This record gives sequence, structure tokens and C-alpha cells, in this order.
Amino acid sequence: MPKKETITSLQQAKGKRKIVMITAYDALFASLFSESADIILVGDSLNMSFNGKADTLSVTLDQMIYHTQAVCNGAPNTFVVCDMPFGSTNTKEEALTNAVKVFQQTGADAVKIEGGCNRAELIKHLTDNAIAVMGHIGLLPQSVRSEGGYKVKGRDENSFEQIIEDAKAIEEAGAFAIVVEGVTPNLGAMVTQSVNIPVIGIGAGKLTDGQVLVWSDMLGFFEEFKPKFVKRYLEGAKLVKEAVKNYKQEVESGVFPAEEHTYK
Repeated sequence: MPKKETITSLQQAKGKRKIVMITAYDALFASLFSESADIILVGDSLNMSFNGKADTLSVTLDQMIYHTQAVCNGAPNTFVVCDMPFGSTNTKEEALTNAVKVFQQTGADAVKIEGGCNRAELIKHLTDNAIAVMGHIGLLPQSVRSEGGYKVKGRDENSFEQIIEDAKAIEEAGAFAIVVEGVTPNLGAMVTQSVNIPVIGIGAGKLTDGQVLVWSDMLGFFEEFKPKFVKRYLEGAKLVKEAVKNYKQEVESGVFPAEEHTYK
């Protein structure tokens, strides 16, 4: 079993090795991923792939805590990050209260908060109070409604410069790492070079310090759509459907259960 990552080991990885992060929402899949993942993110993306919602916004803090508890149970030797859901960090005081709740009720090693310069003061308040924070800049799923959809960032000079400033502000606030999502590859590279903490990309090109994907996307279980940046490493939905179809046929034909599946 690989040694569990720490904030120190993750930060020492910058420029030396790539960091592998994947989402998980339950103990079973967390245990399967723990052998290969440096970090497991309990993403609010579970609201879409697990709960069947159109976006991430309606997931609650209690739901995130429930799933984070499960992931920590399944992968006790893996560094786990819990997404702070929409509406749980509106003020510094609220953010600290809710992040403390996450730390007290789960085994999470850190929380993740979306936003850049506008969230730096809040992030500093958390890090000053012993809460490890991973930042998240670029395309922000929690801002999908206010921004009118999912929009790639860095295609114009203003957004390019803003996201670099966001990264620097988050680093200064004490975040130990940053996720940068949905940006042009050159911006992903510039963000990575502009800070001394690890930058983990998702749809941000290959020159970041690591990569993260949603497990149901990369394993082909989520069929509604496939983002451009996702590579499918397994046709999971197809395999499951075929297996269940075979089960159905064997039950209906009487082939299952066979003698080897019955007690003597």
C-alpha cells in the first residue's frame, strides 16, 4: 500500500512528479481508486452523476459530509478533499463553521473552495484556523447559472490575466494547492508557473502539476454527455448493461442459479 500523501509531500511533488486526482463518492469505488490516486476528491459533481441533477448547485453540506465519510472509510490511506457545496461559504464565519463541521465529522484532509481573488480573504480565514484549503479557479461549476453556462476561460486577455491573479491571491491566502478548470492550455501552463503550490488541471492542458477527472466520466458510466477534455478509459455503462442483460437472460431461462451457486 503506497504511503498516504500529505500537504508537504504534495507540495514537494511540484515540478518533480505529476499528481493524480480522481473523484469518488462512496467507500467501494474509493477503495478501488486508492491504489493509484494521490488524492481523492469528493466532488459536488456527485449531484449530477450520483443524484441525477442538472448541475451541482442543490447538493447540501450534509450530503457532502455523508459521502466524504464513506470515501474516507473506503480509502483511509489516501488524501481526501471535500468540496464545499454552493451556499456553504457565503461569509467567512459561515465558511469556518461549515469547514470545521466537515473536519469534525469526516476524515477529510482538506476542503475545496471555488473562486479567486474574491475568495482570498475567506480562504485566509480558514487557513488561519487550521483548515487546509484547495482552491478552484477558471471555469467554476457553482457559477454556471450566474455566468450563463460552462465557458472556457483564457481566450481573451482580461480573463487570462484575471485567472493568474486569482491563483496568486489564493496561494497568498494559504491554500496548499489549486484546481484550474476549463482553461486554454497556455493559461494552464502560465498558472502553474505563476505559483509555488501544485496546480491540478481539468480541461487545462498537460502542463499543470497534475490532473483530475470525474470517475464516472473517465470510466464511461455517465452517458448524458462527454466533455471534450475527458478520455474514457473504460466503457463502463456498456459493460454493466451487457452484464445485467446476461443476468436477466440466465434468470429467465433457468440457467442461474446453477448447481455451483446453491447450498448443499
